[in-house]
Amino acid sequence: MQMTLRWYGKEYDTVTLEQIRQIPGVTGVITTLFSKMPGELWTYDEIMQMKKEVEASGLSVAGIESVNIHDAIKVGTPDREQYIDAYIKTLENLGKADIHMVCYNFMPVFDWTRTELARVRPDGSTVLAYTQKAVDKIDPEDMFGSIKEDMNGIMMPGWEPERMAKIKDLFEMYKEVDDDKLFDNLKYFLERIMPVCDKYDINMAIHPDDPAWSVFGLPRIIINKPNILRMMNMVDNPHNGVTFCTGSYGTNLQNDLPDMIRSLKGRIHFAHVRNLKFHSQFDFEESAHLSSDGTFDMYEIMKALYEIGFDGPIRPDHGRMIWGEQAMPGYGLYDRALGATYLNGLWEAIDKNAKR
Repeated sequence: MQMTLRWYGKEYDTVTLEQIRQIPGVTGVITTLFSKMPGELWTYDEIMQMKKEVEASGLSVAGIESVNIHDAIKVGTPDREQYIDAYIKTLENLGKADIHMVCYNFMPVFDWTRTELARVRPDGSTVLAYTQKAVDKIDPEDMFGSIKEDMNGIMMPGWEPERMAKIKDLFEMYKEVDDDKLFDNLKYFLERIMPVCDKYDINMAIHPDDPAWSVFGLPRIIINKPNILRMMNMVDNPHNGVTFCTGSYGTNLQNDLPDMIRSLKGRIHFAHVRNLKFHSQFDFEESAHLSSDGTFDMYEIMKALYEIGFDGPIRPDHGRMIWGEQAMPGYGLYDRALGATYLNGLWEAIDKNAKR
């Protein structure tokens, strides 16, 4: 596996490439053209400019997160063809730039949902958190307003103000879309893009829905083992794969994370590994990556990845805000650096034990 860190670009990220380069064991970044809105074409020149900047720092571009999907594609409106065509051209440009992994999601309206971006933990750190009781009291049109003060003045992925300003229209778009319709539209999209993925060896790695259940009545399909296997089977191509995010699948305590990993051998193209601490089934917060700080057995998760021969990019995911850092919630430097070294240590121990 290749240890990486997510990086949003110098105009948007408080963390620099120089700082990332100094984290032991981190050799690449998962990055994006953060200013691009869903449906916009990524030109070859823009991609190469970003790639050259990363490589000049001594790191590699291990993949893209995300080339966002336009809602017309998810809903299946007649104008989806123009957006799929632009997506195919973007994938072609990424392939020409020698970039071969794209993480994306197929979540309606909200890319992820949290009710707090700075819950204070007993040690004084702050974390992202979710409580269903809070969601049940919020009008979806007010969701952005309820958390924007915790964003530290930084634009959050999936919560762009321009997009949130149209939230009423977005909910109207999805009113006739149920799980089966969303699966149909995902299948259509994947079948259209697989030829360019085959040509340029681009692995599409779908990110699970977060949390792994319906929020505000919207359909959620990438949530558990049966659904992800349904997706794999409906477009049975090795380039149709997953981002295995332990924190997103793990929001549903019924999901057996190591078992899910083993069931997806050869189709996990990217891994987000993080921990959650549950206070009840629908009340959780992000924790440090350490097993004892949360609910998941991180050793068993890393062991399952090792045993299936996972060799793709991996990254620590949402970190705590610690040591007075002010950054995009979940994406500061310090706790993610600790997470990266912890995951590398687990991998080293598993590897050495396996070879004895």
